[in-house]
Amino acid sequence: MRFDDAGYFSRIMKHSRKLIFICTGSDCKKAGAKKLYKELKEITAQAPHRGSCKFIKTKCMDMCKTAPNVIVGDHFCKKTTAEKVLMEIKKS
Repeated sequence: MRFDDAGYFSRIMKHSRKLIFICTGSDCKKAGAKKLYKELKEITAQAPHRGSCKFIKTKCMDMCKTAPNVIVGDHFCKKTTAEKVLMEIKKS
């Protein structure tokens, strides 16, 4: 068994939670990022999403014209809402 294989640990250690990055820069805050964060936390605290997501607040993502911005997996959600983010969570 080779432990120097780059994908070895990713195959063994599966992420049990999806990582969701929420921009909390000034423009995103003005566009409702704080409210969006609270909504998403409340929704995902209930079944069937309970424990499936980890929310990470970030500093400015430099995409201020499309605020609020959220990254779900490798997808950027621009000018987003809680519903759009939940749809993307289901897809990923």
